[in-house]
Amino acid sequence: MKIESFFKNITIKQANIYTMIIIFLFSVVFVSLLVSQIYKDYEQSLVENIIVKNLDTKNVKLVEQKKEILKSILIKTILAIVTLSFILFGIAFGVFKIFNALLQKDTEQFLDFFKNAAHDDRSMDENTLFFQDFKLMVGHINSMLDIIREQKDSLRELNVHLEDRVREKTANLKLINENLVKEKSHKDEILQSQKEFLRYTIHETNTPLSVILTSIELFVMKNQKDRQLSKIEAAAKNIFNIYDDLSYLVKKDQVEYPKAAIEIELFLISRLDFFAEVAELSKVRFEYISDFKGRYIYFNETKLQRIIDNTITNAIKYTLAYEIVHVSLKQEGVFAELSMGSLSKTIKNTDRIFDAYYRENKTQDGFGIGLQLVNSICKEEDVVISLDSSDERTTFTYKFKMMGE
Repeated sequence: MKIESFFKNITIKQANIYTMIIIFLFSVVFVSLLVSQIYKDYEQSLVENIIVKNLDTKNVKLVEQKKEILKSILIKTILAIVTLSFILFGIAFGVFKIFNALLQKDTEQFLDFFKNAAHDDRSMDENTLFFQDFKLMVGHINSMLDIIREQKDSLRELNVHLEDRVREKTANLKLINENLVKEKSHKDEILQSQKEFLRYTIHETNTPLSVILTSIELFVMKNQKDRQLSKIEAAAKNIFNIYDDLSYLVKKDQVEYPKAAIEIELFLISRLDFFAEVAELSKVRFEYISDFKGRYIYFNETKLQRIIDNTITNAIKYTLAYEIVHVSLKQEGVFAELSMGSLSKTIKNTDRIFDAYYRENKTQDGFGIGLQLVNSICKEEDVVISLDSSDERTTFTYKFKMMGE
């Protein structure tokens, strides 16, 4: 691991020094081995020469002298070889040093260039380099820098235009927002005026309607009711139902509607009695079936009246002439189930029938808000509402949670 770490962190300069040391050591070892081998060859040759010539002891001294002469010649030869080796090493070292210096110079130029490249857009001059390979690299680098420079200029220009566009858009949005604030304030004033007008109108409508109904009751107590008076009474009750709807819509977000225990059958019968005259004039009649007596639900009376009254008036309005509106009240588990159905035109779009202002039959009078109001109350009070419409009967069903269940 230490050797691997050493080679990962070594510099070119250090690598050159270590390379020269290794070359020098190899040269010394090579020369030493060469000289040693030459000396061994010399001694072996001398011995073989003496044996071959069968020299006697008298000529030993002469042989020794000749050996010394040859030895000196050998030493001179070895010194010449060593000297020549070191000369060749010096020449090679010098050439290596020159090329290494050129390589180091080119490398340092690259290092300086990349060091300053982040802050300097200038290209690199290939004429300052020695090696052709580096010059080719510089050509590719300069091409890359030109592309980067063009992209930076493009981004800078785009950023300038973008800032201008953002400022322009911001100014436009600010102006639009100011106009919206003014329009909202104006609309709020108009809406508030409409609410005040509607509240005042509803309040003022209650008195004459009450007077009309009271007067009809007093007149009937003294005189016999005729058909024209019945029509007046039915129309007044229809107006009263519309008044109650509008009154609830205006007040529902501002008035608390407390709940109380309501005997639902008595309440339902009272509302059927109230609209009996209206049903008779529309040539329909109610048929009420129930075995549900003395049971209570915990509900708000105003909301319950809106559900029942709008269901009754809707049935009277759309039931075919001389048909019966079947009304039933029964227990289904923990629920009091109220059903009201009659023969009428089939409702094709049962999903939209509870939308505000939606009416499938455009020829019928009305605002189209009654069933939407009923639906909103049922959602608020967790009343399960269902609608079934076919060629035989259209039935609205409501399930109210009973008290004590």
